[in-house]
Amino acid sequence: MYLLIILLPLFSSIISLLFGFLIGRKGAAFLTILSMFICFILINIIFYEVGFNACPTTFKIATWFDCQYLHIDWGFLFDSLSVSLIYIVCFISFLVHIYSYEYMNTDPHLPRFMAFLSLFTFFMLILVSADNFLQMFVGWEGVGLASYLLINFWFTRIQANKAAIKAMLINRIGDFFLALGIFGIYYTYKSIDYAVVFNLIHLNYNTVFISIFNNNIPFIEFLSLCLFLGAMGKSAQLGLHTWLPDAMEGPTPVSALIHAATMVTAGVFLIARCSFLFEYSSNVLILIAIIGSLTAFIAGSIGLMQNDLKKVIAYSTCSQLGYMIFACGLSGYTFGIFHLINHAFFKALLFLGAGAIIHSLQDEQDIRRMGGLKNVLPFTYAIMLIGSLSLMGFPFFTGFYSKDAILEIAYASYSNVGFFCYILGSFAAFLTAFYSIRVLYLSFLDNSKGFKPVILNIHEATPLITFVLFILAIPSIFFGFYFKDMFIGMGTDFWGTSIYINFQNSKLIDAEFIPHFYKIFPVTFALLGAYTSYIIYSKYSLSFHYLIIKYKYLRLIYTFFNKKYFFDKLYNELLVQMLLNFSFHYSYKLIDKFIIEIFGPTGLYNFSIAVSPLIRQFHSGLLNIYILCFLSGIIISFFI
Repeated sequence: MYLLIILLPLFSSIISLLFGFLIGRKGAAFLTILSMFICFILINIIFYEVGFNACPTTFKIATWFDCQYLHIDWGFLFDSLSVSLIYIVCFISFLVHIYSYEYMNTDPHLPRFMAFLSLFTFFMLILVSADNFLQMFVGWEGVGLASYLLINFWFTRIQANKAAIKAMLINRIGDFFLALGIFGIYYTYKSIDYAVVFNLIHLNYNTVFISIFNNNIPFIEFLSLCLFLGAMGKSAQLGLHTWLPDAMEGPTPVSALIHAATMVTAGVFLIARCSFLFEYSSNVLILIAIIGSLTAFIAGSIGLMQNDLKKVIAYSTCSQLGYMIFACGLSGYTFGIFHLINHAFFKALLFLGAGAIIHSLQDEQDIRRMGGLKNVLPFTYAIMLIGSLSLMGFPFFTGFYSKDAILEIAYASYSNVGFFCYILGSFAAFLTAFYSIRVLYLSFLDNSKGFKPVILNIHEATPLITFVLFILAIPSIFFGFYFKDMFIGMGTDFWGTSIYINFQNSKLIDAEFIPHFYKIFPVTFALLGAYTSYIIYSKYSLSFHYLIIKYKYLRLIYTFFNKKYFFDKLYNELLVQMLLNFSFHYSYKLIDKFIIEIFGPTGLYNFSIAVSPLIRQFHSGLLNIYILCFLSGIIISFFI
């Protein structure tokens, strides 16, 4: 049963990819959906056994390779952390498969698309269920490969090509540091098995040092930093986040799967899985908290002025990932994972709801060309409203129970870093509510601004898509309320030994007793953001845009946010262009075409052409001349 849940997506992917032309479009869709349905049934049984009954399971199926000290098995670990992530992956992937069959029904390459979705799911399952770092790295690289294939699914589109390559290259930066961290773990502990490494950390965390620029720092902090940099790439933290909004060039179901359950959640999972390392790396935890809070705020501010429906939701993902990361930086790993699980439901709902809007508007994604959809798409409006309210942390929706808990532990840290995270997180909540209401108003409540042929053909989603959206809406409302006590409640033993928190770093009890003002401030601030957005766009929209156009400074501020803080421009001009110039002027012209050509094949050819007439003069055919040259050579070599 445990192994079947891993292998079924792989088998269905291979069959659909290689034999899709035989089984047909419906056959490939039925096979992949059936395999995911079986996986979903199995994970319910496994979750009950491992999660509710506290019975973690680990097993080895084969030896991968054995070389002196390095022994690696194909093994799987099913503990509370693993099964929680597997449940989300299987549930969201199952619904995305159903949605994709209807959404991509007219695409001639549907079997290939369904195969890639199943392959994506398989690699994510490998990542979260591995019992050693190297097997986890296989899944880590696999989700990167699958994301490239899915983002670039419509490979005839130039922008899809660019987005896929960009995602691959930026993630390679994080992958390099993750690989370096794994090498360092093996060098230190002579093993990369989770059980061995995590049990040896406390023995030498303060005795092994590494010298960097003549500064001795604990080696465990270097390892933790490498692992965090790897997580930054996958979870799109500030600096390595630019690939995430561009990934919207792929089909909408791909966006839902990447943002809700698979690729971007891998970094948060890695930090939680390696909590045994991070808890002994206080400086790295501070860095994680700062980067996460900055990401939450900056990504939220960028989302304010975006006009592409999917990109607004993409930046909201980036912002919510910042919450998860800085929760982990404050040793609130359980809070971060709880928010990850909650976020998966309402973010999948938002993306698939956005797909229903785009599909009904004949692929229109600009919210400035929408409006008036409330009356013609009432069900989709209700779905987007539920997803947006949960995203902004509206009271008693799923997102409220995890987001506010994270901000509470931030304040309960009673440190400068914790207060910094609390302030930025509260402002990010304000921004999230602002752009969520902005999207709802411009898309559904404002006057219609679309083209007449598009408006006349607007239609509600098909029954299959409606079914998927309805199923996702239920946990987006109720999941947080019913499962909060199990995941982050006082005294819960759900996580067991899968996550380690040093008792000195635990903020759970302190968070319950912070002043009441700081408990209600974030949600009140978020409601203020929602109200402000509604007032501006419902009553003063024309005045607001007139002021932006009229005043230069307001126009500059708008451009700054709309152009995403000019991150892409800075990277292109400071890094990419510099590398291209170096590659052309030095690597190509100086080294390749000059040095290598002169001392290489071209130089040797020209030298032989110039010297051959001189050598030819000695070929007289007279034996005495040959003997003289031979003896002269011997004499010269003797004196040399």
